[in-house]
Amino acid sequence: MKYKLIALDVDGTLLNDEHEVTEQTQKTIQEAARQGADIVLCTGRGPQNSIPFMEQMGLSGYVISHNGAATVKVDTREVVHQYAMDAKAIVPYLDYFRKEGVHFDVNTAFQMFVDDVEGLAVEVRSMYENYLMLPSVLPPLHDLSDPIVKVTAFGQPDTMDQVHQDIAAWTPEFNILRSGEYFVDLMHPEASKGNALKQLAERRGYRQEEILAIGNYYNDITMLTYAGLGVAMDNSPLEVKAAANEVTASNNEDGVHAALLKYCLS
Repeated sequence: MKYKLIALDVDGTLLNDEHEVTEQTQKTIQEAARQGADIVLCTGRGPQNSIPFMEQMGLSGYVISHNGAATVKVDTREVVHQYAMDAKAIVPYLDYFRKEGVHFDVNTAFQMFVDDVEGLAVEVRSMYENYLMLPSVLPPLHDLSDPIVKVTAFGQPDTMDQVHQDIAAWTPEFNILRSGEYFVDLMHPEASKGNALKQLAERRGYRQEEILAIGNYYNDITMLTYAGLGVAMDNSPLEVKAAANEVTASNNEDGVHAALLKYCLS
């Protein structure tokens, strides 16, 4: 098989709009793995709500989580690489979110924290349920035992447009990324899906031309441009399609299945 490492985004790519992996897509991924491909999920989710999809498909290996901030081994839950943020530098951003009434969560590799679990708005609680997450109450940052790898703001698209515009104008201490229509992420300046995929490929001994990446949003651009072949979903914004080498069908039309069939299994 030409492509030995296959990196798949999860939401909007692997999953349809019902947050499901279709049977057809699952079987095609399993066949690619059976023929020797190393499958890695490359997602904005944490490992705790992305590893279950690997297990559902009977796959081991790795997940690149938190948009590249933490790479985790599926079977042992070992964090093999992470980009830790400067906790003190995060404080002004959290102050801004609180002042503007913007919901946010703070993430270590395996845990997610919010200011008030019991008082979550209905739409916020629904979002966490859709993503199979249950956050804990945020303690003082200096009490966290593990490094912070990502801070995510959540809200309506026009609110996130303004948040992104506001904090992107500050001194660039972090990688500030529009990771979804309703999300803005802050991460270590070197944290990205592309950098994490490169680090994992080197660790596993794969050449760049042996890597296939499939994604659908702005946070996928770095991995699409790093991979030997970058494939954008048909439900991607135009800028993401322009960054990719090829475009496949949408996430609701088994685009991952179609791409693997065309470029790996044909």
